[in-house]
Formats: sequence, structure tokens, C-alpha cells
Amino acid sequence: MTEERTELATFAGGCFWCMEKPFKETAGVIRVVSGYTGGHKENPTYEEVCTHRTGHLEAVQITFNPAEASFAKLLDIFWQQIDPTDEEGQFFDRGSSYQTAIFYHNDEQKRIAEASKKALNESGRFPKPIATRILPAATFYPAEDYHQEYYARNPLHYNMYRQASGRDAFINKYWGKELCQIKSR
Repeated sequence: MTEERTELATFAGGCFWCMEKPFKETAGVIRVVSGYTGGHKENPTYEEVCTHRTGHLEAVQITFNPAEASFAKLLDIFWQQIDPTDEEGQFFDRGSSYQTAIFYHNDEQKRIAEASKKALNESGRFPKPIATRILPAATFYPAEDYHQEYYARNPLHYNMYRQASGRDAFINKYWGKELCQIKSR
């Protein structure tokens, strides 16, 4: 029996509830954990992160098998879940803890992320420049249990939240048909 090789990918895309499901549905993804990263406060709580004084961003950390899901594929999914031009947060979630970022775990992920961001900027798809930062991975603190797999445990509230936030309308406007293509890979 051969040991499965795994890697980590960490993405901040605003509300972590909205970032779990697209990755959980991706072949080759083993685990998705909601949490906090990028800040200075050790073991932050949700309430502390929401004050926007910890330096942390809401994020998801993904354990994946690179033989089945490449980092580049995960990046495609990430870009298609966010407004990459918004410097102040995501949709109706405002403030520093809801900003977007790609946290790279090695030089290869950094290179791929930078090339992906450059290509997206040059694509002309968005009316403003891409604001998503590319940062070295930092300590990742898992969020409280009630945040994990929120979309599955609270589907009605989750779906109402996504709809009301404007996230789904934005995704449909800017990515519509491509999303279907990504899902079928």
C-alpha cells in the first residue's frame, strides 16, 4: 500500500462559511477547515477576530492530494468564489478580517499564485485591479466547531446568507458558465 502524498493550501475569501463547500466538492480534496490566519493574536476566538484587531483573516485550510487536485485548480476555484478587486472585505462582510489573500506554503505555490493573479489582472474580466494579497503561510488556528461545515449543518441559513450577501449574484455575473466547467474537471 502506498502512502498518499498531501499538501496544504490556505485561502482567505471573506466569510469562511462560503469558502468550505466549493473545495469540499472537489475531487482530490481530503479536508477543509475553517479558521483564522495571518495575524498576531495566538489562539484567537471568532469574537476577537471580528473586532478586526487581531490581524487575522477568516480563511480555509485545505488538505489535498496534488495528484488529483493541483494547486492551480484550487486557485481557479478560489478566484471564482470572491470579488478579487475588493480591498475592504467581501460583499456585505466588511473589515480587515474579511479581506482576501492566498497564503502560500512553498516557493512553487507562490510562483503559481503570482502567475495566476497576473493572468487574472491581464484578462480584463474585472473593471478594477486585483487586490487579493499573496502572503507566506502563517500559523493557522481552526475556528470553533460550530463554524466547521456550516453549509452542511445549516443549509437554509447558509443559502440565505450567500444569496443576501451578494456573493452568488457576483459569481454568476463574472463567472457564470466557467463555474460549470470548473466543477466538471
